[in-house]
Amino acid sequence: MHPWQAFILGVIEGITEYLPVSSTGHLIVAQRLMGIGGGGAETKAAADAFAVCIQGGAILAVLGLYSKRVLQMIRGVIGQDPEGLKLAIATIAGFLPAAFFGLILSHWIKATLFGIWPVIAAWVIGGGGILAVSWWRKSHPPRDGGSELFELTWQMALIIGLLQCVAMCPGVSRSLMTICGGLLVGLTVKAAVEYSFLLGVLTLTAATAKEAVEKVKDLDPAYDTLFGGTKLMLHVYGSTPLIIGVLAAAISAALAVKWLVSYLQSHGLAVFGWYRIALGLIIGSLVYAGTLSV
Repeated sequence: MHPWQAFILGVIEGITEYLPVSSTGHLIVAQRLMGIGGGGAETKAAADAFAVCIQGGAILAVLGLYSKRVLQMIRGVIGQDPEGLKLAIATIAGFLPAAFFGLILSHWIKATLFGIWPVIAAWVIGGGGILAVSWWRKSHPPRDGGSELFELTWQMALIIGLLQCVAMCPGVSRSLMTICGGLLVGLTVKAAVEYSFLLGVLTLTAATAKEAVEKVKDLDPAYDTLFGGTKLMLHVYGSTPLIIGVLAAAISAALAVKWLVSYLQSHGLAVFGWYRIALGLIIGSLVYAGTLSV
């Protein structure tokens, strides 16, 4: 992998991770267009590990932007902030479904759904879902504008967490499911977006850690060790692309998060729905025409 390729993938990861457009789907298509991940099981596994590990940059971006919220939750856990404790409980409740189903289904999803056509289908269906939620939100506006972040109960968070599990399928978008889930349980737009970011930190950290320590002994016994996925990725690409990818993801994610919060205050989610549908149709046409390989 060339440095410029790592930079492009990092920027794509950072921009799309917290927008409801699917970072995984964009990375799969970008890797195919740049010829990354072809040439055998080892290079594909390394490419998959790289795509997950650069999520660390997106995690750092949110930790920096929302450090006060994170510290508030920490103070809540040690008994110094009741609202922080409530938010921490809600965040954990939202994470548990993904932790449970992720352990059960992750290998099947990787083997079955990590392809171009499943991603295209998820883009189009998810786009329709965004338009449906936007219509529903306008037709059924919440009283008083909706609930604020610290009014989020663990039951509401659990519903959002269950919806987040759908995003295990590439192309769906974790942010799509969590933001729409927050709106459906009655949160304000700002609260739904902020909770999506905070829940994303926990979920993405767990996913990144799982990929880093996952064993890849079926490829080569040399990687049958702790941090086997990372070891394989560093063997194939070296450390420079990873550093570039993480830094690019961190900077672009910070900019994307700040833009999204500002944009959704005065605009709805509909533009992302139309974008997903258009992108799915364009990529589908390229694949069907043979321009983009499956």
